[in-house]
Amino acid sequence: MAYNLCEKVRELEPYEPIKGEYKIRLDANESFYNMPDEIKTEIKKIIDETNFNRYPDPLASGLINSFADYYSISSELVTATNGSDEMLYLLASAMLEKGSKVVVAEPDFSMYAFYSFLSENQIEVYQKNDLEIDVDELISFINDKKADMVIFSNPCNPTGRGINKEDARRLVKGAGDCLVVLDEAYMDFWNESILDEADKYDNLIVLKTASKAVGMASIRLGFAVANKTITKALRAVKSPYNVNTLSQKIGECVYKHKELLQQRRDDIIKNTAALESGLRKITENYSLPFEIYSTYANFVFVKTERAKDIFEYLLENSIAVRYFGKYSALRITSGTEEENKALLVQFEQYIIKNVLKRNR
Repeated sequence: MAYNLCEKVRELEPYEPIKGEYKIRLDANESFYNMPDEIKTEIKKIIDETNFNRYPDPLASGLINSFADYYSISSELVTATNGSDEMLYLLASAMLEKGSKVVVAEPDFSMYAFYSFLSENQIEVYQKNDLEIDVDELISFINDKKADMVIFSNPCNPTGRGINKEDARRLVKGAGDCLVVLDEAYMDFWNESILDEADKYDNLIVLKTASKAVGMASIRLGFAVANKTITKALRAVKSPYNVNTLSQKIGECVYKHKELLQQRRDDIIKNTAALESGLRKITENYSLPFEIYSTYANFVFVKTERAKDIFEYLLENSIAVRYFGKYSALRITSGTEEENKALLVQFEQYIIKNVLKRNR
């Protein structure tokens, strides 16, 4: 008899980002800043001093201390992972029993449901109302479904919307014995984090990443912050040497540059606001029925029946953004001032060439 793949993976396709080379990449929510030369010099020294024949620190102690200091929290509450994806899989597989009920929101980051599917959990989908979470409604949904875990991004990827501190606290308290996982990957751009309150609750985990505001997507660093009991469990279920030495040392180095990181965060917020304003101005000038959502993240979510056409037009002009066919929407990451201006020019050119001419 020949070996057959199990049913749950038989039809899966590998994740593939947008293919091709484009002058402007506004599709992956990365920081538009690379590391400055002064930090690159420090990184080169780290490489020179690394013992490549030795395993990395299993607890990533230096990295965790640097991360904790940056966010003014206790390092005893932090677990480091190989990107947030490793933690998402651990939460779905190791922190829940097979068949557990996991509540995910829609629209939201698709990997929450994907890892729950791989872990053979029961997935319960909370449908947002016009892209917004109604906290009281979600609490009722969690309790009605007798959910074991609820997970969503705050602010949300891909919409850029979110719930504030007060509502987040209310959710954690109202969820009873359900584990609440708040993915704050984009919270650096919005001052509504409850990261510093994670140890106050027995059912809360807050996730962070170095891939967005911090600008270290290439080295794959994720973090979970929770009370000591949960943290002990997370450190026990992760693989022993999950974060490689270079990622640890580079992350430790970069997080120490507080002033630089905070200035860059502020620049990203400013550029995102300008991008949102520019998109609004264009659509309002031509009286077009586009829905442009106010954002708390580093991207703008735009709903329009012409989303696919605009997406393809931008690719033809060497600008990549993210297209969401299910919602007929675009998610446009903020770039540099020059990149945003180029995007806005092509966005308006599409309207002039393909909307106004057809309506004449």
